[in-house]
Amino acid sequence: MTTAQFDCQYCMASLLGKYVLKDDNPYCVTCYDRIFSNYCEECKEPIKSDSKDLCYKGHHWHEGCFNCAKCNQSLAEKPFAAKDECQLCSEYYSNECSSKCFHCKKTIMPGSRKMEFKGNYWHETCFVCKHCQQPIGTKPLISIESGNYCVPCFEMEFAHYCSFCKKVITSGGIMFCGQPWHKECFLCRGCRKELCEEEFMSRDDYPFCLDCYNHLYAKKCATCTKPITGFRGAKFICFQDRQWHSECFNCEKCSVSLVGEGFLTHNKEIFCHKCGSGVDTDM
Repeated sequence: MTTAQFDCQYCMASLLGKYVLKDDNPYCVTCYDRIFSNYCEECKEPIKSDSKDLCYKGHHWHEGCFNCAKCNQSLAEKPFAAKDECQLCSEYYSNECSSKCFHCKKTIMPGSRKMEFKGNYWHETCFVCKHCQQPIGTKPLISIESGNYCVPCFEMEFAHYCSFCKKVITSGGIMFCGQPWHKECFLCRGCRKELCEEEFMSRDDYPFCLDCYNHLYAKKCATCTKPITGFRGAKFICFQDRQWHSECFNCEKCSVSLVGEGFLTHNKEIFCHKCGSGVDTDM
């Protein structure tokens, strides 16, 4: 290429002096800056060819404009962190924005691996089993009031074993007759219905739903023939081989309550003294 032919690709001016190559094409400095310069995010001025262009995530800054958004310290050739689309120096980010380790209370530095659990953060090396002190990482864990435990340590130290399935109870559970049960294993002895949210009765150290207990074991009221369970402190009356709900223990003739009162019987009927005085009674 002769000197006469060495011209600016855009304005065709002679490039005997300073020029810039772009995609193997020569441009005078003025044309290059006007056509190709990026604009600084901070000052909004073009970043010309004689200035250093700092780029981060598709945005550009002059070297002198690339500063911490809070303390204005230069970030050129220094580590920094981004928060809410702002660049922050590592010192400010560590002091004001970084999470603090729940265990050691020290800052978790940007770029460090951190563990999150129940809204708190740990250094990876601080998130350890309370018993064996080994890092838990992403392995299964069991958390109780005293701390976090890996599953083997928890089972060794604390776990109860279900009386029904013999497997470890890791949470929840029910105590019945001094024995632990999984909620899903605590079933009616009769119909096998889950009882964890149900009212139930006990017989020979076995739980029964009310329907099964009433059907299998409850005495029947001599008046209404419905089961007498005594559930929730319900009162009932026994006389010889018969039982009554307290609200059913009434005179056969006038229906007055006989609870706490003297009464007379005739065959299988009961009477107050007034109504039974003319009847050939047993008492």
